[in-house]
Amino acid sequence: MAWIHSRDEGKNWKKRKFYIIIFVFLIALDALIVYILIQSNPPDVPSNSIVWVAGDGSGNFTCDGIDDQVEINQALAYVAENPQLTTVYLKGPNTYVLSDTVFVGNETILEGDPAAVIKLIDHADWPVFKPMITQINSTGIHNVTVKGFEIDGNHDNNLDKKKGYGYYNMIHFRNCSDIRVHDMYMHDGHGEGLKVDNGYNITFYKNRINKTGHNGLFAENCQYVYGWDNNITVRTDSGFRLRNSNHVKIYDNEIDSFYHWSAGGAGILIEKTTGVVNDIEVYNNTIQKTYGPGIWLIGCFQSYPRDDAKNVHIYSNMFKSTGTNPTIDWVGGIVTSGFYDTLIENNTFDGVYHGAVIQMYPTGGTHIYPTYNNSGHIDLSPKGTGYTTIVRNNIIANTRQRSKDPAGTGYGVINYLPETHTIVLDNNCLYNNFAGNYLNCTSTTDIYIDPLFLNEDIGAGYSLEEHPKDINQTIISSAFRRMC
Repeated sequence: MAWIHSRDEGKNWKKRKFYIIIFVFLIALDALIVYILIQSNPPDVPSNSIVWVAGDGSGNFTCDGIDDQVEINQALAYVAENPQLTTVYLKGPNTYVLSDTVFVGNETILEGDPAAVIKLIDHADWPVFKPMITQINSTGIHNVTVKGFEIDGNHDNNLDKKKGYGYYNMIHFRNCSDIRVHDMYMHDGHGEGLKVDNGYNITFYKNRINKTGHNGLFAENCQYVYGWDNNITVRTDSGFRLRNSNHVKIYDNEIDSFYHWSAGGAGILIEKTTGVVNDIEVYNNTIQKTYGPGIWLIGCFQSYPRDDAKNVHIYSNMFKSTGTNPTIDWVGGIVTSGFYDTLIENNTFDGVYHGAVIQMYPTGGTHIYPTYNNSGHIDLSPKGTGYTTIVRNNIIANTRQRSKDPAGTGYGVINYLPETHTIVLDNNCLYNNFAGNYLNCTSTTDIYIDPLFLNEDIGAGYSLEEHPKDINQTIISSAFRRMC
């Protein structure tokens, strides 16, 4: 019996020894996992749901100026994997150099100090359509905010790529919703400031955009797009470009350009090719010295129902000296074709080139530069008839001849397409336009006096650079008036 008892004790000890080994192994494995997590993730995450990235060791992730997208992406991935976290914050002053793309996840805020700069590396040599900032999931993204910091496209140290051909877009989201980009400084790039494809509820505001290389905001096939309080200096294309996008409001922006071959096209470009574009408002903007038109509306490529391209409302804007490009003829204040029932009212056009409102489209194989390919020589003619533009309660003054083929230009309002397009004029104030007031259109209700002496609520405010000293200021109801 003693022998049996001893044998049972031996069996029990072997079982206990086995369990002890398993237990020790599990403890060791757990310790290894904790060690790996500590090494690859922030040692501590602040209770305010922000993950900090810095260059001086004060953040949860530290960048050293080389391949800084690695640490930024680690921080963004950590936020994406932890629902209680919301924000990756780039601390400044510091320059974060990117040799590859930064990837943002859903429900994420990418924020930074004004002195925090994301900069493209010298001689990046990225392929076309590879952006500086985009989404983690290529199928879609939602509820993302990018705000507060600076993006330097480092154009001059990447001169092997052409502007406007899809290289080095600063921010690019596809199949997205609830995207907010604001309080950013984006400059000196090759491509877009923000490019959005197939987006819903896009807001772009309080940004400073200087020579991005294509558009400040390019919204393609988007619904509900809002852009306000931006200051944009255009290079290569437009301040805002809206292609087949609808339910759009662009307002309270300041848009300008500079005199150079790369200075771009329109301040605001609205395109209709395949989508529905029938709910657009553009108001309270100051657009000046653009290389191309102040605003360009173009409907083309195919015929479409009337309801698919109508009701663009442009009002209470100030156009000053727009259309300086010496190499194209489609310059002016507002150039339009292919849209029905466009309403242009309470704007002021002062010293624009060619004409204030012009119905025309680029013809004769004009190369629409830039494009994402080399097929810039395209047919931009509208394919229908009965297009109407209503022009009322505007001030149109001091219109000049355009630089290219100036003969016969400098009218206040011009219709080069009278067989298919009509301009209806009502209660506008026209004054001192170089070639006269109208070409292929007329009005019975317009007035023709110096707008400084208007006692009517017409236009969006008007002033000359120098006023005669003997003007009675009490009767100048329009001078220096803020936009409606």
